[in-house]
Amino acid sequence: MAMTVHVDVVSAEEQIFSGLAEFVALPGESGELGILPGHTPLMTRIRPGAVRIKVPNQDTEELIFVAGGILEVQPSGVTVLADTAIRGKDLDEAKALDAKRKAEEALVNKSAQIDYAKAQAELMEAVAQIHAIQRLRKHSR
Repeated sequence: MAMTVHVDVVSAEEQIFSGLAEFVALPGESGELGILPGHTPLMTRIRPGAVRIKVPNQDTEELIFVAGGILEVQPSGVTVLADTAIRGKDLDEAKALDAKRKAEEALVNKSAQIDYAKAQAELMEAVAQIHAIQRLRKHSR
């Protein structure tokens, strides 16, 4: 039997995932992180993107989109505290593409009274969601 670690992915609204995993991969603040059982304790911010969880005895990875948050790795388990978390199967590509288009328009429209930092963050989140959808689609074939 493969070594495993307990993983919890939670958002402000609900617990998205709780169970054992052989590994977890997610977008850390400084780049992609891979967490295996026995990983050194760690706490870091995470960027918008896909959390990939390899569940034992399951061929496909669990995919969860997070819009940012905090990762905590302890000997007892891995916890992802997400600002927003959406199960991969619940992602809406049309909605993500529309959000991307609106954020891009807001950044180009110089006459509008907008918060550029907010528009850039919305654009980053929409692009990350689109990438998560594409990854999910690729792995489900």
